[in-house]
Amino acid sequence: MYDEQEQPPEHGPLAGFTVGVTAARRADELGALLERRGAAVLHAPALRIVPLADDSELLAATKDIIGQAPDIAVATTAIGFRGWVEAADGWGLGEDLLARLRGVRILARGPKVKGAIRAAGLTEEWSPASESMAEVLDRLLEEGVDGLRIAVQLHGEPLPGFVESLRAGGAEVVGVPVYRWLPPEDLGPVDRLIDASITRTLDAVTFTSAPAAVSLLSRAEERGLLDDLLAALGHDVLSACVGPVTALPLQARGIDTVQPERFRLGPLVQLLCRELPARARALPVAGHRVEIRGHAVLVDGALRPVPPAGMSLLRALSRRPGWVVSRAELLRALPGAGRDEHAVETAMARLRSALGTPKLIQTVVKRGYRLALDPVAESKYGEG
Repeated sequence: MYDEQEQPPEHGPLAGFTVGVTAARRADELGALLERRGAAVLHAPALRIVPLADDSELLAATKDIIGQAPDIAVATTAIGFRGWVEAADGWGLGEDLLARLRGVRILARGPKVKGAIRAAGLTEEWSPASESMAEVLDRLLEEGVDGLRIAVQLHGEPLPGFVESLRAGGAEVVGVPVYRWLPPEDLGPVDRLIDASITRTLDAVTFTSAPAAVSLLSRAEERGLLDDLLAALGHDVLSACVGPVTALPLQARGIDTVQPERFRLGPLVQLLCRELPARARALPVAGHRVEIRGHAVLVDGALRPVPPAGMSLLRALSRRPGWVVSRAELLRALPGAGRDEHAVETAMARLRSALGTPKLIQTVVKRGYRLALDPVAESKYGEG
């Protein structure tokens, strides 16, 4: 074990893990937060935002609202509300729009939208603590919407059930489509993220919008890989969502997700810093503490990057720690290794070198290899 005077090098809590980022907006910010904590980041924007500043639908909705004021306006996203005001300015209708909205009850989905509303010189009446459109809908329906004219700023995709429920309650709804989500122009990064999830070379995928989750699942379905992706996200690859609305498309497919209490990027990264290390396998091996992470191993706290083939072997050994695993079985664990058991010996030599402590893995002549599990732990892991 390492000497108390020679502590292992400092590394972040996410060192050794690979995290996928599906965000279109603020992807660089999220990636930087993850990298500062040691993660390897796979950027794969699952959608792109197309502003509709020149769109006839938005212009028509803006003129409609200026011509006949709504009783209530619902603002769903900060970027969308700002985009609406900016587009109206571009058409020479900005002042008219703001003047009309000053006499309207404005509901904001969350604090970011509140900031955009106030920056425009307006004041919101109410905003839910949950930042959930479901809570906005519940409040409106409880108060009663029969006969009311309600403007709803849409946020890239139709709000499932929201507009329909208002109309069923007797409201006249004016949709304000400010921008749309579309698939990315370059699908290569998304395909690489899907492949990395299925091969389990990814430890977690982050989602910051429901459309991004829908887009990723849709792309996997187009490639005939949806079942494989769902299996990976359902068991081995953690799905981390910024909030409950973002998680809905994944949960509808039976995928368990984790979410921070505060729906922000910082708390999302903090959540990963807790969840991923807690999921890592830690074993007492040959007098050392060995923690197996996604693409690296901590040996007594020191980070040891391991090649992909070596990680495949180590995972196969760790599934039965202390027990002999045959070369044939290890060969099957190697991706694309073929039938030559010499590939196992080559990968094993590189694994031992990467770990820096060769005695962690024992060679059992004519039988295979085993993790040198400490005797105290042998009965714990070896029973049955």
